[in-house]
Amino acid sequence: METEHTVQSYDAELARLTDLVLRMGGLVENSIALATRAMTTRDSEAGQRVVDGDAEIDALESDVERLATRLLALRQPMANDLRGILGALRVSGDLERMGDLAANIAKRSIALARGRELESLRVLPGMASRVRAMVRDVLDAYVEQDVAKAERVWRSDSEVDEIYNGLFRQLLTYMMEDPRNITPCAHLLFAAKNLERIADHATNISEIVRFRETGERAGRERPKSDDTATFAGGEPGR
Repeated sequence: METEHTVQSYDAELARLTDLVLRMGGLVENSIALATRAMTTRDSEAGQRVVDGDAEIDALESDVERLATRLLALRQPMANDLRGILGALRVSGDLERMGDLAANIAKRSIALARGRELESLRVLPGMASRVRAMVRDVLDAYVEQDVAKAERVWRSDSEVDEIYNGLFRQLLTYMMEDPRNITPCAHLLFAAKNLERIADHATNISEIVRFRETGERAGRERPKSDDTATFAGGEPGR
């Protein structure tokens, strides 16, 4: 039988695993905010801080992997604990990718700071704010083991897609109107796509929360609204 000390040590390690994931999430939220601000204010130094800070997110992911591997090897967890540990591994992977995408936005901000200013930059903070809210809410759902809150994040992904669709069409119009807009608009398009992908990773985490708490996978098509792949001039999908 396990001693009380062993159980307490195990619980402490599980708590540390959650803490590492949350630290990653906090850094990712900050990176998204700083990268967006760097782009809209043409602040190259802020953009570079995001790029440099990505290494800390990567290091935390490695810490999660090591601790999760230790728990799986030594504790042989079952049922909820097993799903929790595997969930932490998957969530850390999604957060690490979000950090990479935020760094990509920051790199675009550095390039944009050297070019002409665009009115469309004003749209990006609203999109970024919505994405950050998804990240924050899904991390809350993860900590609180709240399937209903995770479900709301899952459903809100289509809202981000709609913002991206509108920005995509607007930027294509700018590029057709004036060739000088092509380079800055391309950078902005890539930045917006990176935000849309961050939202996708938040949706991944919402599905992980659901599986961890219920043992059930989503089993349904995601509410995606990104129609830019079918855009060939005129209205998307026509």
